[in-house]
Amino acid sequence: WKMFFSIALLHFNKGSREAYHSHAFNALSWFIKGRVTEEKLNGDYKEYAASFKPKYTPKDNFHKIFAHTNTWCLTLRGPWENTWQEFKNNKYITLTHGRKVIQ
Repeated sequence: WKMFFSIALLHFNKGSREAYHSHAFNALSWFIKGRVTEEKLNGDYKEYAASFKPKYTPKDNFHKIFAHTNTWCLTLRGPWENTWQEFKNNKYITLTHGRKVIQ
């Protein structure tokens, strides 16, 4: 169904991934429980907590999420592209399905 849409229930453990990343899809996300900070590659940041108002994440948004507590989120994702990127160690890495590196 990824060529049309996908729905996921995400669990963010307290803490963060070390890499900034984009996505293969645009997404609307509703935080159900917990609190996170989204930090963008350009240094901007914003906090999110449980709300009926969704967070829109465009696929080209390079960010990482820091969970202040264990956090749950319901997300509705649009059609998936074949690639997305991570930014780690001052280097962009292109990934495809299964998180395979395809540079």
